[in-house]
Amino acid sequence: MSELILPSAFPVNEQRIIRRAMRLLEKYLRQPCEQFLAASSAKIWLQLHLANQERETFVVLYLDNQHRLLEHETLFLGTISHTEIHPREIVKSALRHNAAAVIIAHNHPSGITEASKSDRTITSRIVAALELVEVRVLDHFIIGDGNTLSFAERGWL
Repeated sequence: MSELILPSAFPVNEQRIIRRAMRLLEKYLRQPCEQFLAASSAKIWLQLHLANQERETFVVLYLDNQHRLLEHETLFLGTISHTEIHPREIVKSALRHNAAAVIIAHNHPSGITEASKSDRTITSRIVAALELVEVRVLDHFIIGDGNTLSFAERGWL
């Protein structure tokens, strides 16, 4: 698992609290009967993980066939306004983790959560690539300042 890197703007005490909250959420979401669906718990986890990052960060949550969290991984890091994403790397990682489904997410350091044309295009490419190996994309979240856009909620998946 990748370690969460918090901006230095957070005081040390707040950084500890956020890291503890992340660990507790992960522990809760790995429970045998807890599903990690595109629900409030997934949004909270992703907001804690991706909000206030200085660069675009692309994360994949790997889920089993009951949609329980297997693992999470930061696959791509970008600049303040762009991340280059390769669907084949997501497919390789999903197979390595034996995932039945994934939730993908990235942040917009600008704070604006609207999906760009390239966000929608790469999501379609990822969905198509993962369909070939029978891995479902449950949602794609874009995290901004206090807001989260869900592709599933918008009907784009």
